Amino acid sequence: MSRNNVIAGIDIGSSSVRTVIAQEMRGEESLRIVGVGIVSSSGIRRGAIIDIDEAAKAINESVALAERMSGSEIRKAFVSIGGNDISLENSKGVVAIGRADGEVGEDDINRVITEAQAIPLPMNKDILHIIPKKYRLDDQDNIKNPLGMRGVRLEVEALVVESSAAHVKNLTKSLYQAGVEIEDIALEPLASAKSILTKKQKELGVVLVNIGGGTTSLAVFEEGEILHTAILPVGAGHITNDIAIGLRTSIEVAERIKLEYGTALSREVNHKEEIDISRFDSQEEGYVSRYHVSEIIEARMGEILEMVQNELKKIGKAGLLPAGAVLVGGGAKLPAVNELAKEILKLPIQTGFPNGFTGVLDKVDDPSFATAAGLLLWSRDHYMGGNSAMGGGDNVLGPIFEGAGHTVEKVRGWIGKFLP
Repeated sequence: MSRNNVIAGIDIGSSSVRTVIAQEMRGEESLRIVGVGIVSSSGIRRGAIIDIDEAAKAINESVALAERMSGSEIRKAFVSIGGNDISLENSKGVVAIGRADGEVGEDDINRVITEAQAIPLPMNKDILHIIPKKYRLDDQDNIKNPLGMRGVRLEVEALVVESSAAHVKNLTKSLYQAGVEIEDIALEPLASAKSILTKKQKELGVVLVNIGGGTTSLAVFEEGEILHTAILPVGAGHITNDIAIGLRTSIEVAERIKLEYGTALSREVNHKEEIDISRFDSQEEGYVSRYHVSEIIEARMGEILEMVQNELKKIGKAGLLPAGAVLVGGGAKLPAVNELAKEILKLPIQTGFPNGFTGVLDKVDDPSFATAAGLLLWSRDHYMGGNSAMGGGDNVLGPIFEGAGHTVEKVRGWIGKFLP
């Protein structure tokens, strides 16, 4: 583990930047949360950096708040990445077993994953993750972990997650200007899944849906494997925009109305109930129908959930995930969103909360902290040797960077290019 067993995760979202600092205590299985910092995002739109200086300022403020609470100074952190330019590609790798007795070692697993990443990439793309889905050893298929087995030929089917090089460079430069070095990068929906989903859920079949401010991401698991992940270009912030347009009011007033009076099911609202807008802004006057507000919310949230349903249809899993859907992110806190999701996705629905922590839990016991909490759990496994390229199961983030470590090294190398 890092110095003083202190680790940090930074979730750079479209609406907020969240920094969480944790400490591994001897004799305790759970990480102890010791510092939390949350500030409104600036210079970030739909998960992508659009103004490096503004983004760096927001990151710096978030980190400073967490440092003050924890009493620890953070120089390195595990960071999430999202955005609309994330793409997926299936790939295969094949190698011969290196040992004379044919026993599969970690070196063989690492080599076959490296082979899987040898795919043609456009000049503006970089590999973020190599996620092993299943292995094949000679004639034996559907192997989750071939370590220690004997054979001659080892194959892997992997999911390659790609992002634009510019996106990663802008993220790196923003963190560098904020005084933080990237220890590693994790795709936002996969980091969220790390802190929310149980091993049993991943085995049965489940989709994690993170409804953020500017985007909605999802990750689908079955039989312990990651089947699919996607980032959709619509989030809870679009609901606020719709309310502002519909009521002809400011974004600030629309956000407060959404939080205080919003619900995702209009049929639960009395048609005669009205909202006094002057409560939120002295410059405003008059009343608006709460039912009208709920109609706006239901329409946009319904669109988001329909997009999730379309992603499930693409992989043939619509209505076919026994563990259902787990909703996280700020949008998951809207009243009645679970009921609406149940109607559209036709699955069991629940709200997800980070687990596996002690300390100042009241600060992170919230669906919107799923990603930041997941970064901490992944970083703990990273330092404890959890990235052993095993794949599958409850340690899906473990092997991701083992095969794609060159990407992280390039990220670190890019920092020098941004020096004045």
